Amino acid sequence: MCAKFSLGADFRFGFSTVGVQHEMGTPDSEFSSDWVAWLHDPENIVAGIVSGDRPEDGPGYWGLYKEDHERARSIGMDAAWITVEWARIFPRATFDVKVQEERSGGVLTRVMVEEKHLKELEKMADMKALNHYREILSDWRSRGGLVIVNLFHWSLPLWLHDPIKVRKQGPDRANSGWADEKCVVEFAKFSAFIAQHLDDLVDMWYTMNEPSVVANAGYLQVRSGFPPGYLDLQTYLSVTKHLGEAHAVAYDSVKSFSKKPIGVVESVAEWMPLTPKDRAAAERGFEFNVSIYDVAQKGLLGGGVVDEIRGRLDWVGLNYYSRIVVEEASELPSGFKVVEGYGYSCEPRSASLDGRPTSDFGWEVYPEGLYNVLTRLHNRYRLPIYVTENGCADSEDRIRPRLLVSHLYQIHRAQRDGLDVRGYFHWNLTDNLEWSRGYSMRFGLFEVDNATKRRYARPSALVFREIASAKAIPEEFEHMTKPPLTSR
Repeated sequence: MCAKFSLGADFRFGFSTVGVQHEMGTPDSEFSSDWVAWLHDPENIVAGIVSGDRPEDGPGYWGLYKEDHERARSIGMDAAWITVEWARIFPRATFDVKVQEERSGGVLTRVMVEEKHLKELEKMADMKALNHYREILSDWRSRGGLVIVNLFHWSLPLWLHDPIKVRKQGPDRANSGWADEKCVVEFAKFSAFIAQHLDDLVDMWYTMNEPSVVANAGYLQVRSGFPPGYLDLQTYLSVTKHLGEAHAVAYDSVKSFSKKPIGVVESVAEWMPLTPKDRAAAERGFEFNVSIYDVAQKGLLGGGVVDEIRGRLDWVGLNYYSRIVVEEASELPSGFKVVEGYGYSCEPRSASLDGRPTSDFGWEVYPEGLYNVLTRLHNRYRLPIYVTENGCADSEDRIRPRLLVSHLYQIHRAQRDGLDVRGYFHWNLTDNLEWSRGYSMRFGLFEVDNATKRRYARPSALVFREIASAKAIPEEFEHMTKPPLTSR
């Protein structure tokens, strides 16, 4: 094929792994966490809050990582972000390891984790699990792949967060996770421990994935199926504050033992007004959406600037899937209301009100929004950007090929305009457990038979291979670069 839209020889193509979503499914791969408990809870299952699908029936990356790494390389992937599961490494509480803390104006700004503390933590850690992560990272690295390690992707140890008790008794009477500042301190310890033990195998780090989803889905959007399903605005505000603090203290903890660049990842939509009079509402939504980057880069937390936590960002991770269309709603605390029929608020396997195809999840395909979000993030932060997630739930692979090409074309556009966009991680290499929705949402370039663990390449995997291998969109795919339209 003839290459036309180059992405650059150094551009990276990759995949991602998360413990609850990918790891379990082969012998000795199980572990406990708040999410595992939440997905098994009988009341959640009876109420339809979760699907009833079990993470231990998953694709089995923990045991089959070599096969998946081989598949990834076969379609041109040369990067991976791999989550190290906190609950695997520390299945028991680490509160007894006492560390010094610093604060400024009510904000926790630093947790001093020293070598002596890491030696104590080593006695508490599951070193067998840690060594298995070393094997996974080493295998990927031996194949020439870039290694990015993520320290938190939604799942917490049960000794920190018991979501069933929080839902029933309230966060003041249970292990309440990010609602309690203790979680921030323990995260700093965990981050330092992992940095010291894995730094020789890691090229880049990031502290956490989509913290806004943890807060929003857990404490405001209680129908989302996310733990703890506890509706309380004050708790939501505390969780948001603590997540911001957690990034800052984890950044410093990792930097104490590693010189590698550290980022943070957020899912940012293209925020659009329904009419011109709704522009202020859309802008409020965007400002809210990028708040974790503002904490990390500008020190903006709790309505003010905290100098001690600013400048804690080396690169920006962007998860982009769709847009959000809003209109003014002064009666709501946010000041806006999401409009149905666009973005994430569409009927599954249908079309948006603009005639765009929608995924099995009901997410509208809106590739030009990626260019717009990349541009805004570049102008705001002036840091390297990686598109750390992009994809769609599409069991029939009917829209994924064009989604791939059209979104990568928007990255090409952004690069052409001078933006420093360095990689694209497709969500995902294989089908996986989609949290409360279970295995019904199929995001993989490779289909997974959960009973046999066999993987089967979807046609989109071959499209991905052509682009990733050439580091460019071939001329033959030019017709797929335009935003897709369908008939309703």
